[in-house]
Amino acid sequence: MTQRLFLDCDTGIDDSVALLYLLARSDVDLVGVASSAGNVPVDVVTANNLSWLELCGRPEIPVYVGSAAPLVAELMTTEDTHGPLGVGYAELPTPTIVPHHADAAEGWIAASRDHDGELVGLVTGPMTNLAIAIRRDPALPSRLRRLVIMGGAFHAHGNTTPVSEWNVAVDPEAAAEVFAAFGTGTAPAPIVCALDLTEQIVMTPDHVVRLAAAAGSTPLECPDADDERGLRSVAANEIVRHLTDALRYYFEFHHDHDEGYIAHLHDPFAAMVALNPALVETIPAHVGVELTGTLTRGMTVADERWMPTGPNARIATVTDVDAVFDDLIERIGTYARSPVSASGRPPRTGAAANHQGPH
Repeated sequence: MTQRLFLDCDTGIDDSVALLYLLARSDVDLVGVASSAGNVPVDVVTANNLSWLELCGRPEIPVYVGSAAPLVAELMTTEDTHGPLGVGYAELPTPTIVPHHADAAEGWIAASRDHDGELVGLVTGPMTNLAIAIRRDPALPSRLRRLVIMGGAFHAHGNTTPVSEWNVAVDPEAAAEVFAAFGTGTAPAPIVCALDLTEQIVMTPDHVVRLAAAAGSTPLECPDADDERGLRSVAANEIVRHLTDALRYYFEFHHDHDEGYIAHLHDPFAAMVALNPALVETIPAHVGVELTGTLTRGMTVADERWMPTGPNARIATVTDVDAVFDDLIERIGTYARSPVSASGRPPRTGAAANHQGPH
């Protein structure tokens, strides 16, 4: 059965992998992509989304520009993690397609109305756009089939402050409003993929080799901590080359922070859960967000007894990590070999692919 999905992201290296995974799924109708300010400013996020969609021959998928700033706080970005253009060392082709005329909040509202009861929502960035959409249309949550959120940290340290995860830390007010909107009525409780679980989705250079092999790309390249910093891929397959360049930056970032030459793939995992909730075990909880604490602003607090209000979320707790990577590599690798797209255009290879300029 085809699943209709609306993606809200702050692309982002792991957001890029999530987007490619969704495009690789023939059973997914990606009805829209909302750009959220977060990893990089919203105009850079939008350019990345347009570039990936055009590169993959899917220019018909609408891209909506979201808010340039959080609801209350000043925007903070994280180019040190994702690179100045948000995609590491990758130099994506300059897009020739343009964003939709409506903003991201209107994109959310229109998609939920057009696919009432069928739409799967997926947020892999700050929740600013969804919060604005719910402000405009409070009935929006009740029209969703399912919502999956990558965000929060409950029994794990934060990755932005000691207690706060990045997507929530960028816009705590938006996160608080979204969780509050699911506490009553008929809206399905969102599945929350927090750092407790997503930091177990550890990509290694061997996974990059496996993906390239699945795509039939040559030469097979294995990024290594001893490589010259910023070494660029020469893979013939354009999708593999850009992914390798992006992931190398991510590996270097984690290595610089003494986590090993690895990458946490938070967002692709959330995308997989959005399409197959059975991939995870969950526990019900009432989730709130701390907004005023001097040391705890942006902390996600889960009452796992959900008294007295009842649960407003399900927190993902357990998954099969090996199965996650097997599926991710097979799907994206096969797609990169010959992506199924509206235009039917295969990925560019060879010299022509290597002469695409950065945006």
